Amino acid sequence: MNSFVSPVLGVLDLVLGSRKLLKKVTLPLVGHLGEAYDKWVHQPIVSRDGPRFFANDFCELLTRTKWWVIPLVWLQVVCWLVSTSIQKGLTPTEVASTVVGGIFIWTLLEYSLHRFLFHMKTTSYWGNTSHFLLHGCNHKHPMDGLRLVLPPAATAILCVPLWTMFKILSPPPIAPALFGGVLLGYVMYGCTHYYLHHGKPSKGCSQTLKRYHLNHHFKVQSKGFGITSSVWDHVFGTFHAIKVCDKTR
Repeated sequence: MNSFVSPVLGVLDLVLGSRKLLKKVTLPLVGHLGEAYDKWVHQPIVSRDGPRFFANDFCELLTRTKWWVIPLVWLQVVCWLVSTSIQKGLTPTEVASTVVGGIFIWTLLEYSLHRFLFHMKTTSYWGNTSHFLLHGCNHKHPMDGLRLVLPPAATAILCVPLWTMFKILSPPPIAPALFGGVLLGYVMYGCTHYYLHHGKPSKGCSQTLKRYHLNHHFKVQSKGFGITSSVWDHVFGTFHAIKVCDKTR
């Protein structure tokens, strides 16, 4: 065993052997896990207590977001975008159909981002660290209610290239309402994602969605990438059969 592999394995043993240590020093350690990171991050710790990422309290605060912040912040932006399209000449009917189109686009974005970005394989230090910040923590600590939605600052950064693309590819009256529909879909996704982890549906579609999503966390991480629906999983062959997940009870 060479001098590089040995310390990495030592760090891995240290992390997996102590939840208390894991909670305190998760972020500095995960980057060193190398190829072992993917297996480690998909061994969930079922606890409402999440890890601390940063020693700096302000930086740490930026990584924690209440679910209701998402509609509080982004519904205002959606309303502004829709009103902009109306001012540019779209009729209410045209605005409504454009917003619905934006929601449809979001469902594909939701699936694609979850499958190809959030579940990309990483082995490097910065790759593992970035992945853990972006999505890995959600799998390692699935019941951490403060890290189930993306902080507004991070969302705003991701929105810049997306909005630029919409402005380039869509007519000026269409672009705001279409992008507003995407953001509305994102709000629906954020609220749904939190509910699927912490809500307690007893029957119907919401119960089916909850089982479907929690099976993705606890049973089949390589399938079931849809959050608000399983439509694109059916289309692209990543649908998995729904089974009751006892670990979530």
